[in-house]
Amino acid sequence: MIVTLTPNPSIDRAYDLDRLLVGEVNRAAAVHVDAGGKGINVSRALHAASIPTRAVLPVGGPDGELLLALLAQLRVPTVPVPVEGDTRSNITLVAGDTTKVNAPGPNLDDAARDRLLDAVADTLAPGDVVVAAGSLPAGVAPDLYVRLGALVRERGAGLVLDTSGPALQQAVAAGGLALIKPNDDELAELVGRELPTVGDVVTAARELVATGTDRVLVSLGAHGALLVSADGSWWAGGPALVAASTVGAGDTTLAGYLAACTSGRGADSRTDLAADPALALRTAVAWGRAAVQLPGTAVPTPDLIRADEVRILTTPDPTTPIKEM
Repeated sequence: MIVTLTPNPSIDRAYDLDRLLVGEVNRAAAVHVDAGGKGINVSRALHAASIPTRAVLPVGGPDGELLLALLAQLRVPTVPVPVEGDTRSNITLVAGDTTKVNAPGPNLDDAARDRLLDAVADTLAPGDVVVAAGSLPAGVAPDLYVRLGALVRERGAGLVLDTSGPALQQAVAAGGLALIKPNDDELAELVGRELPTVGDVVTAARELVATGTDRVLVSLGAHGALLVSADGSWWAGGPALVAASTVGAGDTTLAGYLAACTSGRGADSRTDLAADPALALRTAVAWGRAAVQLPGTAVPTPDLIRADEVRILTTPDPTTPIKEM
């Protein structure tokens, strides 16, 4: 089982525009409403590929009910944790470029935080993988993922983390993470310096591996992705694409990586994050490329994923600027 925790989920409303005129009345050509939040996006993508997953999430107010209804329509298994306040709505405006407006979400107290952690603990069995992803809601201290890491390890499971800022810094410092998935800017913030070349990114990722993180999957956006572990480094990417929406593509990339590490189906499935790194990275990038060609935060079905379009380098040239990959 791959369990996801999304502490600050959302309803994602995306509006397709011919162009965006600031200060003027704009009319949308289409509107897309999806269940959103990074961990939820991972669960949605995994479920679409028939990989066992369960999404743990706080819910409150009418949009919380809508969020659960949208996930029920997709038949994504959920563990809702009722909280005070309203689940947030995020707005995306797509007019060539993508403009996002993210709401803050409800304020969660310590009791709500503990209920979330208990909900994760109650779902876990040895060998499971927990994906904790996204920003923290107001009222939740940045040590949430440190607490989660200790809980996950006690249950004999592995923790994958996709977040940023102090929450990522504290979790990495605590160690014991199976995988983190920063983008290049988040990795630069984490190590405190600019990372203009592939070699700089690999060096920074190796520093994190040396301090207790098993694998670092770095999203480079349109320039592909890098995977770094104690065993080596790999880059994967493909031809340029015309993106319909980049929102949630990184979450689908992570789901693709997890899918490649999962063998079997149903109760017999098993996820081994140490599986073939080249295959896992190629699959991750293929899933992400499929996602950006879909509107809103839609996730690709297996028939849309083209791993044959992705090339991989097991020894990427360290002198190459990221924007030339």
